Amino acid sequence: MSNLPSGEIPRGAIRFNTDSNKPELWDGSQWAEFQLSSPALGRGADTGPGARGIFGGGSNSDLSPVDRTTIDYINISSTGDAQDFGDLTTGRANPGCCSSQTRAVWFGGEAPGINEEIDYVTISSTGAAVDWGVNLAAAKRYIMGCGNQTRGILGGGGTPGATSLIQYITIAQTGTRNDFGDLTESTMLNAGACSNSVKGVFVDGNGVTAGRHIQAINIASTGNAQNFGDVINTGDASRSCANTVRGLVAIGAGQSNNIEYITMSSLGNSTDFGDLSEARFAVGATGDKVRAVIAGGYTPAIVNTIDYVKFMSQGNAVDFGNLSESRREPGAGSNAHGGL
Repeated sequence: MSNLPSGEIPRGAIRFNTDSNKPELWDGSQWAEFQLSSPALGRGADTGPGARGIFGGGSNSDLSPVDRTTIDYINISSTGDAQDFGDLTTGRANPGCCSSQTRAVWFGGEAPGINEEIDYVTISSTGAAVDWGVNLAAAKRYIMGCGNQTRGILGGGGTPGATSLIQYITIAQTGTRNDFGDLTESTMLNAGACSNSVKGVFVDGNGVTAGRHIQAINIASTGNAQNFGDVINTGDASRSCANTVRGLVAIGAGQSNNIEYITMSSLGNSTDFGDLSEARFAVGATGDKVRAVIAGGYTPAIVNTIDYVKFMSQGNAVDFGNLSESRREPGAGSNAHGGL
């Protein structure tokens, strides 16, 4: 549809463009398309709780039962202590987690036996998790989770030995679970995973030399992972999150405070980013387009610390607040991460 001369149209006039199926506003010189939604505004104060980070499960050997059902949430763009959201269907440590703008989904873990359950919540609300309707193909602990608005990717994990299987779910459809392909190696047990809208990346591993590897998949397709590069440091129980440009990894093993980053659109080794506020591993990690938030962990005491950094800077983490209870290895997601 062509623009008409400005003299024939009053400024502020509105039309519906049948070519684009979107409303437009005449600004005095051209038809400007309405911005109908925005990831930043669409989950703002007028329509919901804002960009949320959500942490489910984990373990604390000083509490009974050890494996926690606790789900906490935070507003990523602010600071402060986490708030109670509800509970998982089963208390479990080290579950994988993936999330869309609508749902967070947890899978696997230890409860205290190795677990095959999948459950989910609606991120914009609060309340108890709901059963997914189908379980993992096999019970797994330390399974990695990432994804985009459509698919959740479930990578690796142990039964208890490490496996290379990658599965996927359609996040909007309960009861789904499908085979995706395989990791290039099965040593990615207890590693980190993150994604932008196109690429899923599995980072680091279980403390052996091969665990330094970074692998990547194309989320929209199926097939085996491809080599991406290597991390500088290697460690058991590393955790990762991403915005559209960078993936960050909080390196595990021992009590590490290392944070490294990769560029999601390219291949190559990680680069040093900075340090956590305290050396710890087995954290939960998530974020939005601006911030990465890293919560909980093991120092060797189990802590409730929450730190954050800005993805596009470099430097040390800053205090955010505290989880509602100390725990290690919670499964973390958000409704505004880099895959959305």
